Amino acid sequence: MKAKYIFASLTAALAILAGCQKEVGSHYLNEVQVSSSYVSVPTAGGSATIGVMSNYAWSITGAPAWLTVSPLSGPAGSSNVTFSAEAAEGRTAEVLLECNGAVQRINVIQGLATVSNATCAEILAGPDSKTYRATGTVMNIVNTTYGNWYLNDGTGEVYIYGTLDAKGNEKNFLSLGLEVGDEVTVEGPKTTYNGTVELVNVTVIKINKSLIKVESVDPEEAVLPIEGGAFTVTLANKGNGVYVEIPEDAKDWLSIASVAGNTVTFNASANTGGDRETVITFKTTDGKKEYSCQQSLMQTGSIVEITAGDFNALEDGSALYRLKGVVTGIVMDKNDPTKPNKYGNFYLNDETGSAYVYGLLPEAGGATGQDVITAKGIKAGDILTVVGPKGSYKGSPQMVNGYYVEHTSVTTTTCAAFNALEDGNDLFMISGKVRDIVMDKSDATKYNKYGNFYIEDETGKVYVYGLVPTLSGQSGQDLLTKLGVKEGDTITVVGPKSSYKGSPQMVNAFYVSHEAAE
Repeated sequence: MKAKYIFASLTAALAILAGCQKEVGSHYLNEVQVSSSYVSVPTAGGSATIGVMSNYAWSITGAPAWLTVSPLSGPAGSSNVTFSAEAAEGRTAEVLLECNGAVQRINVIQGLATVSNATCAEILAGPDSKTYRATGTVMNIVNTTYGNWYLNDGTGEVYIYGTLDAKGNEKNFLSLGLEVGDEVTVEGPKTTYNGTVELVNVTVIKINKSLIKVESVDPEEAVLPIEGGAFTVTLANKGNGVYVEIPEDAKDWLSIASVAGNTVTFNASANTGGDRETVITFKTTDGKKEYSCQQSLMQTGSIVEITAGDFNALEDGSALYRLKGVVTGIVMDKNDPTKPNKYGNFYLNDETGSAYVYGLLPEAGGATGQDVITAKGIKAGDILTVVGPKGSYKGSPQMVNGYYVEHTSVTTTTCAAFNALEDGNDLFMISGKVRDIVMDKSDATKYNKYGNFYIEDETGKVYVYGLVPTLSGQSGQDLLTKLGVKEGDTITVVGPKSSYKGSPQMVNAFYVSHEAAE
């Protein structure tokens, strides 16, 4: 055991509390500030107080039963928050202070946390706030500044969120020389964040370097084009032999072309879908123990057009999807409810459902917080196209930071005002009761497949000649039947003003939403 990796428990505990925080965007410090991101409560019982300075109303969640936090919420401005507990020693907690979408993590300690040797499986099943020591293999390093990576010991896998350097400092992960495949012993407190079990700001106790590592890859950026091709990995291997492991979900597009000594060449097929990625594992042995290393690989793909319903059912990932729908439910600014939130959060509705867009960028790779909704003049009812990846938050699907493609302005109007319009290509949104649905000529029990009916409001009626899906705009889709629309329901549609033999009508209207009649 190398002495430089051993630290006093008190030093480690205090370092853990030095303001560990998730990256939540450049707006973080503008939303809320605290006088301290860690709190120490006396072991004999008592209280400790910190100051909160915020630009918006805030609330605190996540306090365990043994910890009393008062108040749990407050208005914009300056406030004091007190943390109280009965006498105890050796426990920690983490609470979340949420303010206008930003999250400040506040760590609370009461006495010194006891250290427990554990497997990854025991950590996953164990209580939060307890400090664990675990030994396993470094897997999939995802951040080389803070030191975020995965530890796997064969019984399970735990996410390491933050790794302290040899002097107990943060943001110096590279100084440790840790690589995927190394066997390492770490120590740190457990927390659970959005369902993910983490050891936070761990102290490195011991490093046992792997006998195998990736020396080089071709192409160097490990990104293959949409048409596919070869990908070569050269290994530095001091063990006996090389075993290659391709994940099951990548075997249909990635295969081993050849193995020559420590050089492995793969072949990727053409990609007809969205971006896809995988992590290849290489293993060797010294006759007693197995060692491994990993290499990630990404292949670009096309942007897949998709409906809201199908988008919500996807697995989270980096592939890009194109969504087109009617804008609803724009999240407004908390300080000024007449203005949209500057990050651009809203829903897109089509005939299959509603997809939540969490953040709208001005273009691919653009910055967040650019108030694109206001800048582009987007409003509720407009038809908008965005491109972005599928993500989720607390189990709810969302498109994360989709970028703007195009939108068509829509004007909300009444039936009478719509009928009086000149024919043209501008789009209008009307709502009203469904009346006089046109039935199929060959079967009077079925709706006409094109979706012809009247919408009636207090000002009059509008004839809708065709109801079409928002994404494709294809007629004849029998949407009234598929959506269960019936006489007397309230429906909202968007379309242009047209005429037939002098009679006004809306042609090929986009479905927005409907409510069943009571």
